[in-house]
Amino acid sequence: MKLKILVLFAAWTLIGCKREPKISSADWTSISGRLQYREADQKLELKSGNFTYSIDENKFPFKKIVLLNASMAGYITELGAENAIAGVSSPEYIYSEKIQQLVQQGKIQDVGNEQKYNVEKILALKPDAILTNYIASFDNTYQLLKNNGIQVIFLDEYLEQQPLEKAAYLKLFGKLLGKIEEAEKKYQEIEQNYKSLKKEAAGTKEKPVVLANEMYGDVWYLPGGRTSSARFITDAHANYILQNNTDEKAVTMSFEEVYAKAGSVQYWVNAGNHVSKKEMLSINPLYSRLNVFNNGKIYVITGRERQKANDFFESGVVRADVVLKDYIKIFHPSLFPGYRLTYMKELP
Repeated sequence: MKLKILVLFAAWTLIGCKREPKISSADWTSISGRLQYREADQKLELKSGNFTYSIDENKFPFKKIVLLNASMAGYITELGAENAIAGVSSPEYIYSEKIQQLVQQGKIQDVGNEQKYNVEKILALKPDAILTNYIASFDNTYQLLKNNGIQVIFLDEYLEQQPLEKAAYLKLFGKLLGKIEEAEKKYQEIEQNYKSLKKEAAGTKEKPVVLANEMYGDVWYLPGGRTSSARFITDAHANYILQNNTDEKAVTMSFEEVYAKAGSVQYWVNAGNHVSKKEMLSINPLYSRLNVFNNGKIYVITGRERQKANDFFESGVVRADVVLKDYIKIFHPSLFPGYRLTYMKELP
């Protein structure tokens, strides 16, 4: 389970986002530089990364979909549209209780995992669409599904580095699932909360220094200065040690390089899913040399974890406001009296 979470978190910070030019037409709904859509000539025209789609309006709302990525479940549950899911891959990594209940009841089918999808089962479900991140090694599988008349839509929300743009994918899910008004209302709530929280944090006097992520082997993968992780830290009114970096992907450093920058660090966040400092040291004794390890506070992302599933990578993808509130509460503990962290947890 730990390996799975570490890989997910590494992917979340390792992969950068190359921005596509935005479409300027006023009738397009622009989610980000990567995602735009509009209704034209009784079709939904969609541009997602390098892929474009033109889907007949009479296909909507989708009543039966297959999800091949657990992160997309967060958008579905936020809209209360779990009953539209006919199949999921690797259901053991999905946190949603409602989805898990539907899996147990046989109403949602397990269609394989990222090593091998069960194409026969997917075809038997006859879904209106499959929603997935694009993985080049599965091109043959995607083509087989398309050849059998199944709409395959690639949505690479994990590449987005602006928290609110990632949350705004909710609008597209609302369109696909016939919950446009609900999606717009939910997104406006998230956006307003986020901006209000950011403003409140900016009014605090303290601006602590922050370290993020951890080592894998001999390399420390720190979020680049323009990744979503770095933006959360900055918006929570803290100084990230690489805040002046301009990368939208992870920056690799040796322990010594991090050590040289981390002398004044007060908080260490996103430190994997460890259960104690003792366990961290058993994996990497070098951590004991860090001042923040001995005198600061360390936070892991296991506040909502159940067996192999971690809600940080699910509802946390959508609820940027709640993630930001966690960070603000960590860096400015006097704010929000009585608030308990949602996705984060202090390491004992």
